[in-house]
Amino acid sequence: MSGIVVHLPEGNGGDAVTLRLGPGERARFGRGSARTPVELRLADEAVSRLAGEIRATDDHWQLSNLSTTHGYLVENPEGAGEYLRVPPRRVGAPIPFEFSRVVLPTRRDTPVYFQVFAPDHVYLDPQATGGSWESRTLTAYSLDETATYFLVLVALCEPWLRDRSPVAVPTTPQVVERLRGHAACARLTARAVSSHIDYLADEKLRIGAPDPDAAGRADRRNGKREAVVGLALKFGIVREEHLALLPPRAEPAERGR
Repeated sequence: MSGIVVHLPEGNGGDAVTLRLGPGERARFGRGSARTPVELRLADEAVSRLAGEIRATDDHWQLSNLSTTHGYLVENPEGAGEYLRVPPRRVGAPIPFEFSRVVLPTRRDTPVYFQVFAPDHVYLDPQATGGSWESRTLTAYSLDETATYFLVLVALCEPWLRDRSPVAVPTTPQVVERLRGHAACARLTARAVSSHIDYLADEKLRIGAPDPDAAGRADRRNGKREAVVGLALKFGIVREEHLALLPPRAEPAERGR
């Protein structure tokens, strides 16, 4: 992945917004006004007209806090409570998380926030040993097996890996229900699962855009899920041993004889 994906969920002062920024591109966030346009509008009186700026680079992204009074939190939703505090007037703070939630304080009971999917974190081939950096082999698909998006991918692939001869890829609500018992997915929503699927298809697995004619004949979302599952299984990105990452299945009660 080159660049970042920024997502402002619905309920943070307006409609949902998704931006894609290439290396060197920037996006401003804040309350905004006619004289101070922003790409991400956070409608709360405690948020500055121009609260900050995010900038994409080749291998990470940076956050500038343009407020003179408020610090911002950058949380790692998929970690063990890790977060960074970006103090007022801090410019160009590098953010190391692959998936981040930027949280701003407000006058409401809940803060406002937006999400950032970072540039692809590159991993060495696990079989590669020794040699210089230039001579080492990198993985073709750099996926973090501890991330929620990987759990979503495993849940999508599970029926095939269990040899159940499925007729259709699991739906988004089915994925939410399947992962509900996982400690990291207790609050997982259908909208979040859809975002993870988009991230897998567009950035991690780099699946090309579907044929326009085909998209007219079938649901675009179903086609994206099927493409993600097909590639993950074809190249062994998700294997049977990954099923251990999923919560235990609720087996149906055995029928009496």
